[in-house]
Amino acid sequence: MAKTSVIARSQKKPKFSTRIKNRCFRCGRGNGYMGDFGVCRICFRELANEGMIPGVRKSSW
Repeated sequence: MAKTSVIARSQKKPKFSTRIKNRCFRCGRGNGYMGDFGVCRICFRELANEGMIPGVRKSSW
């Protein structure tokens, strides 16, 4: 879980466009971000196990 100040800083418009940091919308985590879903790997797993992400299910073979 990212600090509140880090999340607030990332929501502001940066001075330069290359300073944009993608963050998870649920927890604010910056690493392990999955751009297709807009969440980090940890939140993705939680949401996928709950069935909240359409078209994603746990694989077994």
